[in-house]
Formats: sequence, structure tokens, C-alpha cells
Amino acid sequence: MANQNTNVPDKGFFGHPKGLSTLFFTEFWERFSYYGMKAILAYYIYYSVTKGGFGLDQSTALQIVSIYGALIYMTGTIGGWVADRITGTRNALFYGGVLIMIGHILMAIPGNFTLLMVALLFIIIGSGLLKPNISTTVGMLYEKNDSRIDSGFTLFYMSINMGALISPLIIGWLQVNVGFHAGFAAAAIGMFIGLVIYVLTGNKFLGDLGKDVPDPLSKSDKLNALKYLTIAAVIIAALVIIAYLTDELKISNFSNVITLIGVLLPTIYIIVILKSKKVEKSEKRNVFAYIPLFIASVAFWMIQEQGSTILAQFSDKKTELSMANLTNGLIDFHIPAAWFQSLNPMFILIFAPIFSLLWVKLGRFNPSTVIKFALGVILAAAAYLLMIIPLTGGQELINPIWLVLSFMLITLGELCISPIGLSTTTRLAPKAFTSQMMSVWFLSNAMAQGLNAQMVKIYSIISTEDYFLYSGLTALGIGVLLILVSPKLKNLMSET
Repeated sequence: MANQNTNVPDKGFFGHPKGLSTLFFTEFWERFSYYGMKAILAYYIYYSVTKGGFGLDQSTALQIVSIYGALIYMTGTIGGWVADRITGTRNALFYGGVLIMIGHILMAIPGNFTLLMVALLFIIIGSGLLKPNISTTVGMLYEKNDSRIDSGFTLFYMSINMGALISPLIIGWLQVNVGFHAGFAAAAIGMFIGLVIYVLTGNKFLGDLGKDVPDPLSKSDKLNALKYLTIAAVIIAALVIIAYLTDELKISNFSNVITLIGVLLPTIYIIVILKSKKVEKSEKRNVFAYIPLFIASVAFWMIQEQGSTILAQFSDKKTELSMANLTNGLIDFHIPAAWFQSLNPMFILIFAPIFSLLWVKLGRFNPSTVIKFALGVILAAAAYLLMIIPLTGGQELINPIWLVLSFMLITLGELCISPIGLSTTTRLAPKAFTSQMMSVWFLSNAMAQGLNAQMVKIYSIISTEDYFLYSGLTALGIGVLLILVSPKLKNLMSET
């Protein structure tokens, strides 16, 4: 994609291009809607009807949330393709925001389980259009060798977590004191505000950035795309009908399909990129170096994304939430379980500025991208291994401080991987696959959550201590292995 940096101010937003401010606040409100709704989604599904939920069993509810999370990131591949071939990144992210808002509006309307599924479908498609393309647009603000890019993505990452911090507090309180649908309505309002900010400031601060289509469809490409889309729709419809007629249309079977797709999709995508004639030899070296980082990212996100499934259920069912019990009756307050979802973004807001400055101040001592990824996975492993300590004490409900410490370690790991992963993806992306490479990055999260759809089944049949032990040791092994192969990967990326 042609460089359009001359269309935006250079240092108008904390030393970064002023267009970052538009993307910062748009992302803030989109993440407000996403994380606020997701903080109460599992409870909405497994709480009894008398408490405003649907009364499904907890394992099924956690599978649905994992499937939802996986599909959110899987559709990013479609969003990246649509941007690269049809709309450009700017239009794609706007259309995505509109669909997300519609989905939250539908969730705010009391209805049946089918309406919930339709609402989630709108949010899934909308997020697929918005999420990869807003991050890609951030990357477009900088030259590939701009030393500010890691810092810029870290600032952008703060917008994500400012929204994620506030929304569970507000929406969690609304869920407990007013009802689930009031919480979903707040999410819809948040997305609406984000769209208003984007429309009012986009053209002024971003100019024509991201409006061009990097690799537009030819007439034959359009016909082929329509053909493949039709074939895929027919196959999916046939499979659904067959599953329905054979009484196999079940959440557990669907989760198996999503897990399989979650593994196959990024694998196929990377193979296609490597075999493309549009990708130069030096670019292929970068993609090969990217693969181990992708695997490490999957290991990290498997633990991080369980914050809204396994750890959400853990905070609701196995954590002492009564402040009266914790303070010997001094404070009479019951902690909403959804509030634990604010721990991760709270720690990011505390530590992100420190990490952003750290990467700059370290200069030539700044750890390589590979080492940062390895540290991130190792910290995530430590977060789960830490949880074994209170569980061996034999108490029915653990002190919430253990969850606080676990979320803090996960957050430190996230700051080593997520913003660095965004900037690394833009830096290593082949020119012909700019947006689609960002979709590949988000597929690491999709694969992780697809695998988590199976992990929640394991969580329900083994002891909690064993679950945290084996998950932590697996992540630890991957982190150590990444350190061992780091010299080779640095050479492939031509990174010192």
C-alpha cells in the first residue's frame, strides 16, 4: 500500500501523528462495548431464568463464549480480505462499527436464545471488519523504520484497555443492580459514541489514509469470489440441515468444528502467503520467522482469553466475593464477579506507559522481538502456576488477592506480546498482504479461543489444581524453547 504519511500531522498526539487520536478514541469505545458485554456474557447464559439468564449448564456457557471469541478473530481474515480487495481499511472499519452497534442493540432487547445468537452474529461480523483494519490503519501512520512505532502501538493499546477497564465496572454494576439488558444497552451506546467520533474527526486527521484499495478485484476475481462464496454457503447450509435431521446440531459438536477451523485457517493462510507470487523472497524470510512467534502468541492467548471463561467462572463460583467475610464485617458489600474483568486493563494502564518508555530508553539493550514474546509466554505460565498455591490450602473459596496477582502477571506478559505483536506484524507483512497479515495475527487469538472451547471441557473433568499446573507447564516449555531458537529467528528477520 502506498505510504500516505504526508496526509497527516507528524507529532500532533503526544509526539505521534494526530490521526492516532481518531483511532485511539474510536477503539476506546469499541472495546468498551466488546469487553463490557463479554464480561457478563457467560453469566447471562448460565444464570437461571429467575436471575435473568437462560439457565444453561456452565460448561456449555463457557464453550459458547470461547466459540464467540474464536469467531470474532476468525472473521478478521474476511475483514482483512475485504479491505485489501474491495473497500479499503477505512470503510471496512466503519461498516464494522455499525454492525457491532446493531448487535448490541439486539442484545438489549429481551428475547429468546435465537435472538441472542443473531445478535452475536452481527457483533462477530462487525468485529471482523473493524478489528484488523483499525490496527492496520495505525500501522499506516508510520514508516516501517519509524522508531516510534512500538511506542505508538502501545499508546493505541492503552485505548483498548481504558475501554476494557471502565466497561466491566459499569456494565457489571448494571447487570447486578438493573439487569443484563441494561448492561447490553450501555454497550450499544458505547459503540455509537465511537462511530460519532470516527465520522467527525476521521477525514480531518486521517485524510485519505486507508481509503485506497491495495489489491482491487478484477472482473474475473469478482466472479470467482462470488462462486466460492456461493459454494461455501451451500455446503454450510447442507451441513446444518444434515446435523439438524440427525440430531447432531449441538454446541459440543459445533465447538469441535470451530476448534478445527481455528487450527486450519491460520495454517492455510500462511501457506497461501508463502506460495504467493506477489511475495518477494526477503518477505518470505520474514513470514517464516513469524511462524514461531505466532505459535507463542497462541500459547499466551489461550491463558489470557480464559479470563472471560474459566477465570470468570472461577471468580463467580470459587472466589470469596463478600467483603463482609473478608473484612470481619467491617464492609458490607458484594463484589460483582464481572469486576475481575477490569483487572487486566487496569494493570495495562498502570504498566503500559512504563513499558512504552522502557523499550525506548533501553536503546541498544532493548530485548529483541523474540525475547519479548518468550517473556510474555513465561509470565502467563507463572500466572497459572501461582494459582496452585491457594488451591492446595483446602479452602472452599479463595481470597480474591490471588486472582489479582494472577491477572497482574498475565498483564505483564501481554505487554511483552500484544502491542509488540501488532507492530511486528506490520513490519514483517508482505506488501500485497498488508491487511490480511494483520488478520493472521488476530488468528492466533482465534486459534487460542478455538482450542479453549476444548479446554473448558477438560477443566470440567479434572481438578482445578491439575488444570492450572498442566496449562502453566505447557506455556513455560514453549517460552523456554522460543528463547533457545531466538538467534535463528533474529537472523531471519534481520533484527539485531
